[in-house]
Amino acid sequence: MFMIVSLTIFFYLWYNMTRDSYEHEVIFTHDNNDRKVMKMPTDTFFNLPVEKRERIIEAAIDEFSRYSFHKARVTAIADNAGIAKGSFYQYFEDKKDLYKYLMEIIAEKKLSYINKDMLMNREKYGFFQLLREVFLSGIRFAKENPRLVPIGEMLVADKDLLSELYGEHRYLSSDFFKELLEFGREKGEIDPDADLDFLARMLSGLIYSLVDLVMEDGKIDMDDMEIYDKMLYFVENGIKKR
Repeated sequence: MFMIVSLTIFFYLWYNMTRDSYEHEVIFTHDNNDRKVMKMPTDTFFNLPVEKRERIIEAAIDEFSRYSFHKARVTAIADNAGIAKGSFYQYFEDKKDLYKYLMEIIAEKKLSYINKDMLMNREKYGFFQLLREVFLSGIRFAKENPRLVPIGEMLVADKDLLSELYGEHRYLSSDFFKELLEFGREKGEIDPDADLDFLARMLSGLIYSLVDLVMEDGKIDMDDMEIYDKMLYFVENGIKKR
């Protein structure tokens, strides 16, 4: 499961980037000419020195990793970033703008953990190879970015906020899986008679259902891939004795 970040934005990024050439850069150092995805901060924010922008984002990560969106405080973020509270509103319209921007930063950062060759040349790979890589990338990301894990988890758990921030795009996880399934069908790996809409929603549900198993030991590591492999075996082979 993509428990580490907003599924919506992660799927949005991969869903679109697999249609175009791979152009990726972690956004902590975006300049004014590189704002493909980030639209919330003002020009004033992007005109700040990189070090100051990073300080604000780091302060936001600290606050949102400890508190839910509704309990997080702009005052605390401003204090920890070493800026006046009034300056905050020169950079962001409100707390929601900052939060959405942060989720997009996290999602694009997570995207960098996907095998680049798979991202650029997915036609070389099979459906199940690509699906497995999605899970592997999530584990790699979570292992190296533990501060970001609770931010995505709190957003996914807050259905009202997820809907408010992303509207209809919150369903992109199913769209993403359907696209992968269509790809697998074209390669002859998926039953031509299968209902892909149903399978896409089932895959989304299966991933969420594994959360408790993955987090059972209180940490995320490469051993968790064994759980996903069991799910993938089930998806590929079913439960009927052959």
